[in-house]
This record gives sequence, C-alpha cells and structure tokens, in this order.
Amino acid sequence: MTTEDKKTPAQQPNPTGSKRACPVCGKPRSEAYDPFCSKRCADVDLHRWLKGTYVIPGARAEPEPGDEDK
Repeated sequence: MTTEDKKTPAQQPNPTGSKRACPVCGKPRSEAYDPFCSKRCADVDLHRWLKGTYVIPGARAEPEPGDEDK
C-alpha cells in the first residue's frame, strides 16, 4: 500500500486537474474542505441545502390522506 492509498478523499489530488474556485465565494479551494475554501463556506452550502434554497427537481409527491388544505 502506497502513501497515496492512505490519503482521505479530500487529501487526494483532483483527478481532472481543474483549478475551479470555491462554489460559494470564488476563492481558491482548500484541500481540507474541497470543493470549498473553508469550513465557513462548507457550512454556508449545507445551510442552503437544509433551508431549501437548493432543490433537486423531481416528480411531485402525491398528497397523503388527511393533508388537505384548510
């Protein structure tokens, strides 16, 4: 086993070699928080997912019985 095999995914080099910036603020990425530049930007992204700012489109769910609009 080489030292490359022991690295965590965040420590391994980007296989495509792209130098894209942090998707939240545009600063250079950090190996520790890839694809973000810092813990703060990672937390901002998580908050956006939890708040519902980011949405993955899909089929509308059928309403459950008893969920009629009042």
